Amino acid sequence: MTTRGIGVRQYGGPEALQVLDLPDEAPGDGEVLIRVKATAVSPTDTMVRSGGRAGGKAPEEPGVVPGMDVAGVVLEAPGTDLEAGEAVIGIVLPQGTHGAYRREIVIPADSVVRAPAGASPAQAATLPMNGLTARRALDLLGLSAGQTLAVTGAAGTLGGYLIQLGVVDGLTVVADASEEDEKLVRSLGAQIVVRRGDDVAARIRQALPEGVDGLADASVQSGAVLPAVKDGGAVATFRGYRGDGERGITVHPVSVANMARENQALTRLRELAESGALTLRVADVLPYQQAEQAHRRLEAGGLRGRIVLDLSGL
Repeated sequence: MTTRGIGVRQYGGPEALQVLDLPDEAPGDGEVLIRVKATAVSPTDTMVRSGGRAGGKAPEEPGVVPGMDVAGVVLEAPGTDLEAGEAVIGIVLPQGTHGAYRREIVIPADSVVRAPAGASPAQAATLPMNGLTARRALDLLGLSAGQTLAVTGAAGTLGGYLIQLGVVDGLTVVADASEEDEKLVRSLGAQIVVRRGDDVAARIRQALPEGVDGLADASVQSGAVLPAVKDGGAVATFRGYRGDGERGITVHPVSVANMARENQALTRLRELAESGALTLRVADVLPYQQAEQAHRRLEAGGLRGRIVLDLSGL
């Protein structure tokens, strides 16, 4: 038996994406077979598509499938408390044909929770990967209520979750934004907003001369943001940057793989989404046939929310 997915037989640009016939995945005890309705498109997906994570190896047949975010309905869930027909979300660590851009997928039950009540599949699909990444970053920073958190790339999806989770944690949040995005960033809960750009660290220091206790670098400026952090502070990074060891600043590279089976953390994110403390931001919903356009738009930048692929017709 086979299913269908969107992926690549040869690594390349967005045009390499195509419909693939894929082997079925059968759930074992403690696993969930999901009919995928929607998946968010993330920068990691473009790396999978281009071969950036392949170490120079060519794709094996029948291809490689990107995707980390799943929103859909349960088909089977042996040995779990989930029932067929329930709406769920989950996080996938893509490998080979096992990625979220497929009609049906099997995920460990620890990586799956019920979808936020009232959320559409497209909205729900924006939560797992970025939400867990933000939660992991804040956990590594280890800040306490009343301390200061700076967020760069604040208007993006990850940045927005960092702001809102920081507010939930009782932190004072300073965030960067363009003039056009300032209203958005303030609506997410940032108490202090500075202009984005290469000199964002100086702008943060101007607003908080003593520096911030922690910084989450969602704009991936790496060493350029370190001057914003006080001596002995901490930085969370999202592309492997490990810092220069100066001024006692601890740099924490963040990997969401560490959170992929943290069911309680994903449940808490769902609860926060249901309460309105987390905003599920969809930039656009495209049919699966437009996966190429989705990747092109993501790589062009400037999105405020996630593009979501509708896989319901796959």
